[in-house]
Amino acid sequence: MKKPTAAKSAASAPDAKSVRAWQRMLSGRRLDLLDPSPLDVELDDIAHGLARVARWNGQTKGAHIFSVAQHVLLVEALARAKSSNLDDRMRLAILLHDAAEYVIGDMISPFKAVIGDSYKVVENRLLAAIHLRFGLPAKLPDTWTKLIKAADRNAAYLESTRLAGFEDAEARKFFGQPPKYSAAIERDYLTPWPASTAAKRFAERVEKLLRS
Repeated sequence: MKKPTAAKSAASAPDAKSVRAWQRMLSGRRLDLLDPSPLDVELDDIAHGLARVARWNGQTKGAHIFSVAQHVLLVEALARAKSSNLDDRMRLAILLHDAAEYVIGDMISPFKAVIGDSYKVVENRLLAAIHLRFGLPAKLPDTWTKLIKAADRNAAYLESTRLAGFEDAEARKFFGQPPKYSAAIERDYLTPWPASTAAKRFAERVEKLLRS
């Protein structure tokens, strides 16, 4: 069999400049994943996307997926219950901590561990643009990051045991001790919502914090 010539091989290789690295949003914005601009970030796009991204790869109980939009509202509710003195900018940062997933989806932790740092680089780049769009620092202070991670683990414990089929001992191993929370949080945030409800509640909460 005749080997392809160098010229033919070069011709068949994709031109790096022709590879699409942007996502078109329903708002009409084109968000460049390699160099995302805060000017191309729209709240409606984030709300719409996060309400349709499933936590736990969709392996949850209920008639609807448990969306990332609902998850971040749960995280914020848990953080508020734990620390009543949170200011509005910190609450906004909590709500936006997974916002990059409206573009790149929610990749489960085991798969992130398999592919290494490349996912994190893209995620951080997008998150920096989102932060700037909503008046937050591109890189959050360490104290905010620690608080967000703690509340995120608390939410993961509740989601895993209430919705994703984890036993209590298994959830404790991966997510730490169960958080203290009210019956209202269980009632309001741990029954999966329709996508339209998740998008609406997420957008309304962000808008409220931006107005305050």
